Amino acid sequence: MASEASVSPDVDRGQRRKSKRQRKLDARNGLLDYLAAFCVRVVIVFVEMLSLPAVYSLGRTIGALVYRFDKRHRKIAIEQLRASFPDWSDCEIQRVAKASIQNMVCMGLELLLTPREIRPETWRKHIRLRDMEKVITTLISRDRPMLMVTGHFGNWELAGYFSAAIGLPFSSVARRIDNPYINDLIFGVRERAGQRMIYKKGAAEQVARAFDNNEAVSMVCDQDAGARGLFVDYFGRPASTFKSIGLLAMQYDAPIAVICCRRLEGRFSFEIFNQRLIEPSEWADKDDPLRWITQEYTTALEMAVRDQPDQYFWVHRRWKHAPRKRIKKA
Repeated sequence: MASEASVSPDVDRGQRRKSKRQRKLDARNGLLDYLAAFCVRVVIVFVEMLSLPAVYSLGRTIGALVYRFDKRHRKIAIEQLRASFPDWSDCEIQRVAKASIQNMVCMGLELLLTPREIRPETWRKHIRLRDMEKVITTLISRDRPMLMVTGHFGNWELAGYFSAAIGLPFSSVARRIDNPYINDLIFGVRERAGQRMIYKKGAAEQVARAFDNNEAVSMVCDQDAGARGLFVDYFGRPASTFKSIGLLAMQYDAPIAVICCRRLEGRFSFEIFNQRLIEPSEWADKDDPLRWITQEYTTALEMAVRDQPDQYFWVHRRWKHAPRKRIKKA
């Protein structure tokens, strides 16, 4: 039997090498993290004192300032919009880029107000549902597992909070926030509503347990998956996409619901809708079911974004990685 001392040098060096994100976490200043969390709590108290029109006016003003002075993210948004909508004028691209950043600020403020506004007895005042009957029936009946996927569109966080608040059972996979105090604050709000959270790192076992119990699991599906991801078409360009959603759907014979939440008329009013429900029978006869599934839910999200591009998170580097070029052998 090998002892710990006999571990190979290559493995030992690999363990010593830390990821860029881990090195950043190790270097974080605990006091600064605490002060940042304290500031967030102060902002929450301030925002809760405002009327809803004042909150949105504040959000749009802050978003406009971010668009003007944050050159890096403004450039990313404009470049990705220009590549996604090549027929648009520069004026339209800049308008949507600015509105996209304003949407993100407003979304952050909305999250602070969500526990106050979205309750079992008040949600109908703020939310309308479209094409959600089959999804809700599956959630309640628990006769089979289901994957619910969404993207950085509208207020994707509110959809999960609403579902938990009215008692629909499911779990959400999310990345841990670097600031531990803010992480506890945000995740605490989600869990108090009844939303079961699964941290992305090491999620495989908990997700498998949920599916074994015929539960639903929610994931964000439009994150860049790196150079080894599965590249599918998204706005006319190859986008690296995680294989896990398709693999889980195939393994557990689980349908995939593409759920979106868009803001209505610039106020605390939303439409939560099922853009596409992909049934296992649809990929049963496909030559490459994993690629077909991944392309199908990616296309469904694209259709929702095209209807209202100003509510998409265009500063997210969705096309960060490109497919590797194959070198032809002579």
